[in-house]
Amino acid sequence: MNKNNFSTVAVVGLGYVGLPLAVEFAKKGISVVGIDISTKRVESINSGISYVEDVSSSALKKLVSKKRLQAFSDFTPVKRADAVIICVPTPLTENKIPEISYIVSAIKSASPYIKNGKLIVLESTTYPGTTEEVVLPLLVEKGLTPGKDFYLAFSPERIDPGNKKYHLGSIPKVVGGIDKRSTQMASTLYKIIVPYVFEVSSPRAAEMTKLLENTFRLVNIALVDELAMLTEKMNIDIWEVIEAAKTKPYGFMPFYPGPGVGGHCIPIDPFYLLWKAKEYDVDISFIELAGKVINSMPDYAVNKISFALNSIGKPIRDSKLLILGVAYKKDISDTRKSPAQKIFAKLMEWKADISYYDPYVPDFAVNGQIFHSIPELTEDDIKNSDCVVILTAHSNIDYEMVSRSASVIVDFRNTIKGKAKNLFKLGG
Repeated sequence: MNKNNFSTVAVVGLGYVGLPLAVEFAKKGISVVGIDISTKRVESINSGISYVEDVSSSALKKLVSKKRLQAFSDFTPVKRADAVIICVPTPLTENKIPEISYIVSAIKSASPYIKNGKLIVLESTTYPGTTEEVVLPLLVEKGLTPGKDFYLAFSPERIDPGNKKYHLGSIPKVVGGIDKRSTQMASTLYKIIVPYVFEVSSPRAAEMTKLLENTFRLVNIALVDELAMLTEKMNIDIWEVIEAAKTKPYGFMPFYPGPGVGGHCIPIDPFYLLWKAKEYDVDISFIELAGKVINSMPDYAVNKISFALNSIGKPIRDSKLLILGVAYKKDISDTRKSPAQKIFAKLMEWKADISYYDPYVPDFAVNGQIFHSIPELTEDDIKNSDCVVILTAHSNIDYEMVSRSASVIVDFRNTIKGKAKNLFKLGG
């Protein structure tokens, strides 16, 4: 081990969370072994080709060439690691029940190689109690002794894809171990890559921290979505109201309406808490209500598109719709849980003629149908459409051209400023 007591770190799960984490440790001089069941990902990493936007291929290739980072599809390299960080997916089932099989599988696969006081940290977002009620018993069942063969902690991931201001190495980490030594070891580990580590009393507190962060966002986005629907009817511009409220230097944080939310966090994490609360006979109605509002927004978006087309005497059926942006947030290619999925599906059901432009997403699959982005957004593309719909406000789109050339615009992101011809805005 080096002066930090960690010379080799294993990162299990090399997706949007795991790969940036592995790269950050490797940049700090730590030898990193990455493990993923996807041979495609493993081959890509070992070739120095990044599939995650927050990691450049040039940076990855440099680390791989220096053998600071190597990827594997089996768990044998865990044997030589001083710490193992689990970053596997934690989706919900169709009935919104936590799906933790990836965590269970990762722990079972790693356990034969855990001994001599190895630190294990779970980063996968999950319900409070998972580390102590699921991970710890699995390790003990394998004949491993806590405090001797392993130490165990939870540290919530705080990745925000595409965020230029806050990156993994600048965001404080929260850690909570099953005992004091586990917490101290996890804190030491993360201090290698981040400026500050906040220690909490238990894994449950750390798990709850992540859910609080994203439930806070869910509830506030739902609130402003509802207000946007109200202000439309009152002929008040919600965007103007938010800008005005932002001038208050305390007690207010801006959230913005939209056609829905996407990504892995907001649409999923709060429902882990909602599910767990039932075990304690607690009805967290705020989360349930917020979820209903958020889930209703794609349908509301389609109705608004229909209303806009109706203003020029056209039905949705056979109307030429040009969608701008299908990623779940601006300036990235991530389409996980993007509201565009549900909006496209509804428009397909209503027989609309759909095309789209997204400079980050060349192909977009909806209900088995593959859509292809138009290669370049031109004035003719806009003029030949009955309606232009702005779902994701990518920075590199010429909205002035859109405003000048479109017959009808439905803007869900407040990108078109001022008064444009036939402009329909969410919340305005």
